[in-house]
Amino acid sequence: MESLSKTLAPIILFVYNRPLYTQRVLDSLASNPEAAESLLYVYCDGAKKQASDEVVKLIRSTRQVVKNEQRFKKVIIIEQTDNKGLANSVVAGVTEVCNKHKRVIVLEDDIVTSPFFLRYMNDALQTYNDIDEVTNICGYWYPVKEELPETFFLKTPSCWGWATWEKAWNNYETNGTKLLSELKRRKLQKNFNLNGAINYIGILEDQIAGKNDSWAIKWDAVNFINNKMSLYPGKSLVQNIGFEGNGTHSGSSSYYDVCLADRSITVSVLPVAECSKASKALIRFYKNINRDILIKRIYKLVPFIEPAGFKNI
Repeated sequence: MESLSKTLAPIILFVYNRPLYTQRVLDSLASNPEAAESLLYVYCDGAKKQASDEVVKLIRSTRQVVKNEQRFKKVIIIEQTDNKGLANSVVAGVTEVCNKHKRVIVLEDDIVTSPFFLRYMNDALQTYNDIDEVTNICGYWYPVKEELPETFFLKTPSCWGWATWEKAWNNYETNGTKLLSELKRRKLQKNFNLNGAINYIGILEDQIAGKNDSWAIKWDAVNFINNKMSLYPGKSLVQNIGFEGNGTHSGSSSYYDVCLADRSITVSVLPVAECSKASKALIRFYKNINRDILIKRIYKLVPFIEPAGFKNI
């Protein structure tokens, strides 16, 4: 099947101070046949005011990795002199590239891709270009046990390797308080939290209070409030390698590890409605994580009982 996209969407990569991760992301992305004909924008964040010499050195090394990259149609590098932070960088970068190209594929410096990632993203952007109910194309899918369709829709977006259009991104709301008030006004808190499987409301509240700097939770809320849909692949096309404990915004975990898709994902026009089976699988996935975390916490308090003994509680 030939790619549906006549013009490949530009790619944005946001980097900071992880040269080895950045190289891995570029290598995986370059393994996509479409990479050689794709524009790559790389936004390099600057050092914080009190950054150590070691961090400054890592920032320079990361930028050198980017400057050495020659496997794309063109690499456009934007080097920040000051530290904007990931949230500000993403919002400004996506806005800038969307305004210029009308669509964009977005990656961060800890997201490695399958060789079939760009084909899927471009095909999906083209297929759903004129369907306003679809605002987000997601490359990641969770390591659930259930077999799911080739592609499907959910109300909740994923920001690990994603794409959107200018017309959708124009609705992005920077005011978290406004979004929280609207969720409460419409009594959507329970549904937004996936029936209690994950505390998205708490994440939004923490963002408002300045306890986190998440741009993604506001993008999630915008789409949820407006009843928009995100397209997912049945097999993940990206892997987040940032849970190895050395990222700015992530700890150490293997819960989200996946096996990347080993074949291309066929994108076809589907009825724009949430996939019940996928929604239930995602809720089950988060609840299993919560149970596992609880068992581990209890075991630390009562170490003489085997963890397996808590599973029936």
